[in-house]
Amino acid sequence: MDKRLTQKWFWLAFALVLLAAPWVFPQSAALSLLSQCGSMMILALSFNMLLGQTGMLSFGHAVYAGLAAFAAVHVMNRWAGGSPAALALMPLVGGCAGLLCGAVFGFITTRKSGTALSMISLALVELVAAGALMLPGWFGGESGISTDRVLGAPLFGIDFASQLQVYYLIACWLFVCAAAMYALTRTPLGRIANAVRDNPERAAFIGYDPRRVRYLMFMLSALFAGVGGALTAINFEIASAENLGLLRSAQILLFTFIGGTGYFFGPVIGALVGVLFSALLSTYTRGWQLYLGLLFVIVVMFAPGGIAGVLVRLTSVRRLTLPFLLRAIGLLLLAGGSVFLIEMLYRRAAGL
Repeated sequence: MDKRLTQKWFWLAFALVLLAAPWVFPQSAALSLLSQCGSMMILALSFNMLLGQTGMLSFGHAVYAGLAAFAAVHVMNRWAGGSPAALALMPLVGGCAGLLCGAVFGFITTRKSGTALSMISLALVELVAAGALMLPGWFGGESGISTDRVLGAPLFGIDFASQLQVYYLIACWLFVCAAAMYALTRTPLGRIANAVRDNPERAAFIGYDPRRVRYLMFMLSALFAGVGGALTAINFEIASAENLGLLRSAQILLFTFIGGTGYFFGPVIGALVGVLFSALLSTYTRGWQLYLGLLFVIVVMFAPGGIAGVLVRLTSVRRLTLPFLLRAIGLLLLAGGSVFLIEMLYRRAAGL
């Protein structure tokens, strides 16, 4: 009973943070960053359904978000004379598109597991990215397809012309999707997915088909990725081939792993840190990508549980052992020295 009460308070706090964030950071640039964080959080959580919960390492998760973004953009352009209510439901269009693509590509991908699955997903993302440039009528070539999120006359004063309204739309869908994905982890399918991740032979022995479980989780993951892709298209009012390329898939994987795949809200933390790294550090230093790579290496070597695992350990007094504290201090000193050295080299190369 206490655990359930704690979970309720946790979700209430999460909702309050989403509601209060624009009041703490009311600037237009900050709202844009918050919107990007919200979309990326959905993508990272959906990817963790594959990696953290089912043990599937996919290199093509951006394909489903990107194709869903194109589907949403085309529907928005066709419904140019619609209403803001239609735009609020546009993520459902993206979710259906993602589910359809997940059903098609997942049927091929999940026939294998382990390294073979990863290689198939890598081949598919390259295939789709190349096909996007060969079909400019649907994908718009290198420039992509633009749209306008202001559909028709305002409804109750809402027309989604302002970034604040777009943020609250993304925040609402983020909370709904996060709650749905968390509920899925408590279902028999979520439990069996964990069993397939840990020991597929044992899951098959008790009567569950590991391939079928992987396929179901793959489709559901693509559904939520489609919602995130549609929200990204609404936020930027454009869908381009970059949205479904290998670089975007690698970004989702990187942020998810940095946050922590062993914890449900780990990808949320990873998406927040990753977007801030990409957006804020790029304005201060040219080496922001190098710092992001170094952070990933540090997490892999010294904190396999991700940032979420470190935070959980810091909040537990029993786990704050002397070796842990010494290691943390050593990592901070190493990170500070590395940043100083890198910035010195960049300034020397630039002649400053």
